Amino acid sequence: MHFVYVLYSMKDHRLYKGATSNIQKRLIKHNSGGSTSTAKRKPFVLIHLEQFDNKTQALKRELFLKTLEGGSQLKSYLKKQNILDENGKLTFGQW
Repeated sequence: MHFVYVLYSMKDHRLYKGATSNIQKRLIKHNSGGSTSTAKRKPFVLIHLEQFDNKTQALKRELFLKTLEGGSQLKSYLKKQNILDENGKLTFGQW
């Protein structure tokens, strides 16, 4: 199994999108500063997870979510689910 995940930075209130085969290990790596792309933005909260049968499908989805159109669709979805508020900030009632 492979996953596409969306993290919310509690520091800068921005989203990070990635793909992995081990979500627990990857989240620990992000929050421990072990990933150079996110080390200065920690701590993170996992706010969205999608599961795929293979790596190719997961990477394709990750790349789409990183586009302007994909990012916009993702934010709309997260707002409809009351995960993010209208300003794109985490709604703490969910957590």
